[in-house]
Amino acid sequence: MAKACARHILVKSKAEAEKLKQQLAKGADFGQLAKKHSLCPSGRKGGDLGEFRPGEMVKAFDQVVFKKPVLTVHGPIKTQFGFHLIETIYRDD
Repeated sequence: MAKACARHILVKSKAEAEKLKQQLAKGADFGQLAKKHSLCPSGRKGGDLGEFRPGEMVKAFDQVVFKKPVLTVHGPIKTQFGFHLIETIYRDD
């Protein structure tokens, strides 16, 4: 059974997510941005969601974590919670 570890930053608007993604592209620290901006309780842990399996997160989130390249920031990804920047730390297929 596949499993993965990911971290994310959750914000209200696509514009805010894109602004944060630009900061990351310039070398900003993901964990620090998550602590400062993420609306998810995981923000306190630098956005770390720990390990999870397919189906434990919303579908759009799973699509990124289990199908896109690891160690790359993807997004903004829209879910019912807002807009996410998602980085898969590792994936065990």
